[in-house]
Amino acid sequence: MSQAARTSTHPIHELFLNRWSPRAYSGEALPQETLLSILEAARWAPSASNNQPWRFLYAHRDTPAWETFMNVLIPFNQGWVKNAGALVIVLSKTISLPPGAEEARPNPSHSLDTGAAWANLALQAQLLGWDAHGMTGMDKDAARKALNVPDDYAVEMAIAIGKRTDPSILPDGLREREKPSDRMPLASLVAEGGFKDTLA
Repeated sequence: MSQAARTSTHPIHELFLNRWSPRAYSGEALPQETLLSILEAARWAPSASNNQPWRFLYAHRDTPAWETFMNVLIPFNQGWVKNAGALVIVLSKTISLPPGAEEARPNPSHSLDTGAAWANLALQAQLLGWDAHGMTGMDKDAARKALNVPDDYAVEMAIAIGKRTDPSILPDGLREREKPSDRMPLASLVAEGGFKDTLA
């Protein structure tokens, strides 16, 4: 399937330009071994003090757990996620036991570190010919209850993983959005020496 060409201001690997978050999925089953390879990449993300706060709960489509996972999404997301091969709920452990400490304490970087794991996951899915679409459009309290998430874990996001298909399966509004998005200019995002007015 063709997609709009993306270009970078500075040289980067094409993997970063080719990865995007489609919603048109074919309904193809995601093999368990493929999903585990995708999650394995997430496992190797960096984290403060190697705390590894990320946790992943998943359900394959057409399995008993699928409906439970789908039901924690907002209706808008349920409408297109239904054709994904798997649905992942991402958690982060909010406390940690730093090296040399005797008691667990709040982990201030649990969400940041888990975001690094999500990026690894998305890129590994791309390398294996699948697409991952992250979303926060979900009822996190419902997810906590339905999936038995302990109080010391934050419910961060959901991820749909699927095989991309023709956008014609989507409603009009979504069909028009089914293309890679651009990014803000690098000059609007980075500044040497301190915050500048040029930053957006």
